[in-house]
Amino acid sequence: MRSIEMVLTILNVLLLGWIIFARTKTQRGLLIGFGASAIVVLVHGIVEGMRWQMIPVYALTLLPILVLACRRLFKPLKEKDGNKKRSRIQWIFTMVLAVLYSAIAIALPILLPVFTFEQPTGPYKVGTVTYDWKDEQREETFTSDPGDKRELMVQIWYPADSQAKGRTAPYISNADVFAEGFSTILNLPKALFTTFGYVKTHAIESAELSQEESTYSVLLFSHGFSGHKNQNTFQVEQLASHGYIVVGIDHTYSSTASVFADGRVAPYVQQDLNSGTYLDQANPGWVEDAKFVLDQVEKLAKNDPDNRFTGRMDLQNVGMFGHSFGGATSTQMLMEDERIKAAVNLDGILYGKQRIPAGGLEKPFLMMSADGSLNSVQQIQEPELRQMMEGLIARYEHVAEGGNYWMKLNHMTHMGFTDLYLLSPLFEQMEGVDVRQAHRLINEYSLDFFNHYLKHQPLQLLEKNIGEHPDFTLQKG
Repeated sequence: MRSIEMVLTILNVLLLGWIIFARTKTQRGLLIGFGASAIVVLVHGIVEGMRWQMIPVYALTLLPILVLACRRLFKPLKEKDGNKKRSRIQWIFTMVLAVLYSAIAIALPILLPVFTFEQPTGPYKVGTVTYDWKDEQREETFTSDPGDKRELMVQIWYPADSQAKGRTAPYISNADVFAEGFSTILNLPKALFTTFGYVKTHAIESAELSQEESTYSVLLFSHGFSGHKNQNTFQVEQLASHGYIVVGIDHTYSSTASVFADGRVAPYVQQDLNSGTYLDQANPGWVEDAKFVLDQVEKLAKNDPDNRFTGRMDLQNVGMFGHSFGGATSTQMLMEDERIKAAVNLDGILYGKQRIPAGGLEKPFLMMSADGSLNSVQQIQEPELRQMMEGLIARYEHVAEGGNYWMKLNHMTHMGFTDLYLLSPLFEQMEGVDVRQAHRLINEYSLDFFNHYLKHQPLQLLEKNIGEHPDFTLQKG
């Protein structure tokens, strides 16, 4: 719960207890209770924003007024009227209802919290800007308009000065659009995802790029199918705070939603995610997205209209990372585009045109896998689907060869590599994932990897921790 939410919840539960248990409740006391609660509700609404998960708590604010309006109903029955037994039963019943109601009022905002991201550990603050880029050379294949060109929303996170101030960027803009997208994709009520609209980040909108270093290495980020460019905020903010310019791509019509600068919305288009053949054929489109975005980044580095990135990007040391299908895209980019010097794949099956050859890749590569993903093949009952998945898993055979790394996280699932599980602690209970600890591991090892291969710093973790550990197994070819 957010801080004012917590104060309001405690205040109103105590107010409920006072109304039930206090022998005398004066009109003045009830009015004071209502006034104090109403003030906190008002402050909460202005500062934090009201949300439906708090409705049971908000309702308690009106309880003193309800008691005043129905005063006679709350007068204790006199024993001389012969209602002693009935009065005791009514009191017990009221107490049970109050406990149940309080439990619901407390549980709802805890189970669907407005979560926070851990403070980035790097020496820089984080700035962010968003771009709407159109590739005039490519037709948009997901629409029927023959003149429609491929258009991408891109967000850049970057190192900002330690004294930078300004408006903190929301986790997701156009929260209602994204809540609708999540609801449609996951087939769950839209109300479950409205919380995302209240989540804040550490990134400062349009902050000045830090002058601490002359140039900063660049990293591209690619999400998974039905994901979005912000889905790994836990990771991109950490990397930016350590001196990287991180460029997140929304793969239009394959993301949760894309909201363009003029307000147009490109929703997620359902695709055949159970066909390895289809996904192999779809991946080159994502690779073309990444190549186009990198072309645009080069233009920014040469001549940024806002003069933020001009001459400040180290384009000799560009890396890429991605989750799921974005991880596959990162791997393909490492093989196809000479500008990409190193890549991290976050639990992405190796879809695409090229296969990792025997002997491994000729460039630095870190594969991170969830044990739950690798073991899930054994749970598939349908013979054809199981055979297909076994063939896809076999593509990992050479990932760690040639001196590269394969990190397998224990007690981990596919979506644990994203921010999604922060939505509710229920995910941790159902999936058995300690998501905060998993995020720290991902951050520590991906940062160590990029620091070494892009910034030429000594390895701090990868070489020291080859082998089996309680939380992971690290293999080097």
